[in-house]
Amino acid sequence: MARSIGGSRDRGPQCTLLVFIDDATSRLMHLQFVQSESTFAYFNATQQYLEQHGKPVAFYTDKHAVFRVNKPSGLHGDGMTQFGRALKALSIEIICANSSQAKGRVERANKTLQDRLVKELRLAGVSTMEDGNAFLPSFMADYNARFAKAPFNDKDLHRPMQARDRLDEAFTWRAERTLSQSLTLQYDNILFMIEPSEFAQAAIGRRVEVVDFPDGRLEVRYKGRSMPYRDVRQAAARHRDGRAREQAARRPPHPDPREPALRAAGHAHQQGPKAARSDQAYVQRGLREASFVPAASCG
Repeated sequence: MARSIGGSRDRGPQCTLLVFIDDATSRLMHLQFVQSESTFAYFNATQQYLEQHGKPVAFYTDKHAVFRVNKPSGLHGDGMTQFGRALKALSIEIICANSSQAKGRVERANKTLQDRLVKELRLAGVSTMEDGNAFLPSFMADYNARFAKAPFNDKDLHRPMQARDRLDEAFTWRAERTLSQSLTLQYDNILFMIEPSEFAQAAIGRRVEVVDFPDGRLEVRYKGRSMPYRDVRQAAARHRDGRAREQAARRPPHPDPREPALRAAGHAHQQGPKAARSDQAYVQRGLREASFVPAASCG
């Protein structure tokens, strides 16, 4: 489902092309340039595919770690990847091919795209990922007109999206954490504190779910209900900043430690260019010494 597109100094950095193709007709269904082949990149591309075409019966993929748990140490919980969990929630099957040859059509299309698409991009003067994505719809239309084949059966097996198919909810990264006695949990190396409430108290010692949205939003849920929280790191930084401002307000003003050097610079300038050059070493030494004066303590 992906193909790396090489870059060069005059054409832009390397990126990855995500490819969705209809196995029955060899028709390109969706193309999208992304920075790397990541879970969130596939979340975004697949959501666009479903919004445009509806839900297929299954996606046929390779054994990339986005689609399948490849490490024995990762076989815990339900044994599914984040992408596999999202597709299951939408009633879409995921089938991992055992070889490139098994994927057949998409591998042949990838070879064609590696050659033809790169040349078309160069002829169109496209050198950024954004311009490349804007160029892809017209390229797909021309490609499908040339190479897509008629199906044996005209019935489209894509299922229309339903109100219950909440794509924004499905395509999220989810992780479970145990809520501590102090109403804290750690996720992505950040400590979060749940706002105290009767509902939050009931979650102490229980598994809560962290829902990480592609746009950066984060929710902590217990029994499907979101709990307000604050980032302990940000709260501590605000506390330190407030304390520093309070200490600075009570501290008497200090003279600028660079003042002697600055006065010397002004005096040399008044004496003319020759005097300024003769005093330059002293001025520079004074500025260097001033730069190493320790900062005033904040507490």
